Formats: sequence, structure tokens, C-alpha cells
Amino acid sequence: MFKRARIAAKSAARRSTFARRVLAALLTASLLPAAASSVEARDPLLAYGARIVGDDARTRIVIDFDREPRFSVHYIANPERIVVDLPATAFGFPAKDLAARGLFKDIRYGKMDEESARIVLTTAGPVKLALAKVQADETGNGHRLVLDAEMIDKKAFVELVKTQSWSDRSEGARTTSAIPAPQKAAPGDFIIAVDAGHGGIDTGAIGVDTKTEEKQVTLAFAKALTDRLNKEPGIKAFLTREDDEFLSLSQRVLIARQNHAGLFISLHADTLKQKDIRGATVYTISDKASDKLAADLAERENLSDQIAGKETVAEPPEVADILLDLTRRETQAFSISLAESVLNSFKDQVSTINNPHRHAGFRVLQAPDVPSILLEIGFLSNAEDEKLLLDEVWRGKIAGLLTDAVKRYRAAVMANGG
Repeated sequence: MFKRARIAAKSAARRSTFARRVLAALLTASLLPAAASSVEARDPLLAYGARIVGDDARTRIVIDFDREPRFSVHYIANPERIVVDLPATAFGFPAKDLAARGLFKDIRYGKMDEESARIVLTTAGPVKLALAKVQADETGNGHRLVLDAEMIDKKAFVELVKTQSWSDRSEGARTTSAIPAPQKAAPGDFIIAVDAGHGGIDTGAIGVDTKTEEKQVTLAFAKALTDRLNKEPGIKAFLTREDDEFLSLSQRVLIARQNHAGLFISLHADTLKQKDIRGATVYTISDKASDKLAADLAERENLSDQIAGKETVAEPPEVADILLDLTRRETQAFSISLAESVLNSFKDQVSTINNPHRHAGFRVLQAPDVPSILLEIGFLSNAEDEKLLLDEVWRGKIAGLLTDAVKRYRAAVMANGG
């Protein structure tokens, strides 16, 4: 069964030189930091080829690297996933070469931060890696990572999860060590956290025509909005993420709170099954969704951590109730006020969907002391919206209208003694 994988390695190796050149140019332009903190960050691994073979009893994945990769494997339950952590890695093979099959129903891979990348294998049932090793390529062109997965029973998988050693548990501590902050914020400045949805391994939605990833669209809009806001006296805006990096939902909330943000604006550009629906939508938090569209969107957005292979740490019920109550009492009215201000700015300027202010239980909006909105700028599933979302001029227009909305909101808050 695995003979094809060995044969395919030769053709993949021939593609490696071209892939290296393309990826090197892209990385130099947009991915490498000015001063990296490790060898991998300065010179990421290149995964230039991949293949997957097998069935629903056993499946093999082979990934070609330009040099020997260090890796670690962990297992996560509910749903069952296998997480493979790597140093900084550029993935240069076509997505179709690692399309899910056999034991795997979903495969994601991408950047986590400047020094790490991750492969998340969501399985169709309890699975373990019977083999996970790095081999030198017979052709001398680097190394390959070989993962042989086989089905096991539920009890054995639970034991794997229970007995493993996982070092990536102190997410909060790692987040607080390098929190982005507004530049030159003075006492009395109105601070705004601008959150580019998705990032890194979590690509978000994909454009219907151009196949542009949502994470790219949201970051471009977030940068435009932050730049525009920072031109206003007394307003200081900052990005929760400044590049293609994964942030968990709790990290995004924590970054806003620890910077004492007075507003949190999360930008998104989702897809819908109904391709004809287009326009902007503003969402605020609620323990009950306003409609099915809002409920479905919140459910998808709340899966971001799961996509990236993060363990879900549930709060005790009494803590969760307290947090939701605080959110509702202290910030919901302010969030609604901001949403209305945004829609007033968009009136006759930007297309919106029917009932453009909706609400649902978005985890990214749960900061108990920061008024927050989630703005769907448009839908990448609609061809007309997609064109606008990629238009730099339109991006600037949206940034200007949102800035006007923030200024009106701020004036109203200050007039009421806020």
C-alpha cells in the first residue's frame, strides 16, 4: 500500500528546488522577522512535498523537508486529534497533496508563531501513530517525516491522552510575555484593540474566485483601520496580531484587557452556503443567538482553537456564569451602542445584509470589561463582496467610516461621563 509513497518521493524531490526559490522570496518579503530569536525563525524549514495513502484502518502521511525537522506528537480528545508540532516551517506543497483521506477527516497545517508551526490531524475515530519518525531522503535532498496512523479502541485513546506529557499548557503566561501595545499612549488616550480574525494555521474562509484566505483579508483591513484610527488625536489603536500568527480566542481577549482597551473590534470575512448573500454585518455578544445565521457563525468562529489543535479548558460552570453575567451587565449596552454607530456610518455607503445587527455567543467578545463587536466586512463566498474585500480603495473607505463611528461612540461615552 505504501509503495506509491516511496515512488512519489522522487518526483517531489525534483520539485524542491523550484519550491525553495518561490518560498524563499515570499518569506523574505513577508514572513521573516527583522531579528529572529532562533535559527529556525531566521531560516524556517521548507516542507516542499507531501502525500497521503491508506484506508480507514491504516493511513500513512509523508512530508518532505529541506533538512531534518525536530517534531513532537500529542493527542487531544473531544474530538480526537493528533497534533504534530514543528519549528518554524514554510509549507510549499499544494494543499491537494495532503487532502484528508483514510483515518483523517480534516488536516490543517500552518504557522503558530515566529518560532513554531503545527499540523493538526482530526481523525474519524480513535487513532494512534504506530510510527512517527524522520528519515533521510535516499536522493540526498533533505529528510522526510513519516507518520503511520492506525485505528485503536476508545479506551486506548483515552489512555494516550491521559499519560502523555504536554508542555504547552501555560498559554496565558506565554501570551503576557510579549503583548502588543499601543505606541506612545498618553494618559486619557482612548485605546482600541483591532483584532484581525484567524491567522497562522487557522486560515479562516477561502474566497470563491481568487481562493484568497480570510486571514489575509482581515489582517489587511485591521492594519488599514489601525493606521486610520491613529491619525485621530486622543485615539491610540493597536493590532492583536501584526502578522500571520495564530492567536487563541482567549489570547485575543487577554491582549485587549491587559492593554486597557476601551473598545475591541474583531474583523472577519466569512463564507456562507448561500452565495447570493452579501454585505456587512455587526455582531455583539449574547447568551442566546438572534437567529440561525448568527448561531452558525458563532459556532464556526468558536472552533478556531480546535482547528489549531488547542486543548479546550472549560471554566467551572459557576465561573462561566459569573463571566457572562459581568459581560452582559457591564459592557453589552456599550457594545450595542458601538454596533449602532457603525451601522449609521455604513448607511447609504456600504451594503449590509438584512437585519445587520445580530448577536450570539462569540467567545472572542467575552471580555467582561471591554465593549466589543465582531464585524463581518463582507462574504468571501459572494463574488461581488470578494472583489471589494480585495480592493485597497474600498478598504480605505471602510477604515474611514469605522473611524467616524468610533469617534461618535467616544463622544457619546464622554458626554455621559464615561
